[in-house]
Amino acid sequence: MSGIDVLVLSAHPDDAELAVAGTVKGLTNAGRSVVFVECTRGELGTRGTPELRAAEAQHASEILGVTLRENLGMPDGAVAHTQANILAVVGAIRRHRPRIMLIPPPFERHPDHEAVHRLARAAAFTAGLANVSVEHNGQALAPHRPKAMYCFQQQYDFPQAPSFYVDITATWADKLASIRAYASQFHVPDVYQSDEPQTFISRPGFVEELEARARYYGSRIGTTYAEAYLSVEPLGFASMEVLL
Repeated sequence: MSGIDVLVLSAHPDDAELAVAGTVKGLTNAGRSVVFVECTRGELGTRGTPELRAAEAQHASEILGVTLRENLGMPDGAVAHTQANILAVVGAIRRHRPRIMLIPPPFERHPDHEAVHRLARAAAFTAGLANVSVEHNGQALAPHRPKAMYCFQQQYDFPQAPSFYVDITATWADKLASIRAYASQFHVPDVYQSDEPQTFISRPGFVEELEARARYYGSRIGTTYAEAYLSVEPLGFASMEVLL
């Protein structure tokens, strides 16, 4: 049974764009299939509405060439480590059958991000167990376990040095465009104006800070921009030829 190349699991709409948009655009440009799965609709957000964010997410998906985007409908701000939530993520893994998963890091500013990391770890293992039954539209979903999981970076630094960096110089403009698609959440005054309170991410300097980090990571590997990842498991190669 065939599946997709990459599943990006995140807590809220716009998390993926902030963390992995450059990497994802590079993959889709190369013909790879990528699916975004969010656990919540971001309904506790200070700015905009869940309906507006859903429309913004669709626009961002089109910019990045994402194959599909879906939402698991967990409560924003209260993503719990329950069997029901684990099985919801198991269902997504078995439906899409990704080779690789990109997930939030274990230590983060927002508790939902940390909670989704734990759900991802539990679900990726559980999804491979033949005796765990999950159905979709009345059909049993076959077991599947991704080959690897890598944590993307959100607000906090990783607890250790990144395992690797991805050059996103060629897709940096696309990453910015996908972030600007969420005009209600970030500082995009030419598109969205309101009297809503300013938030941490709607500050004028937030995207500049994001760019500064991407430039720093780029400098680590001799490029202009990069995104950082932390491998859940040790990285290994059948031969050093893959590095040549």
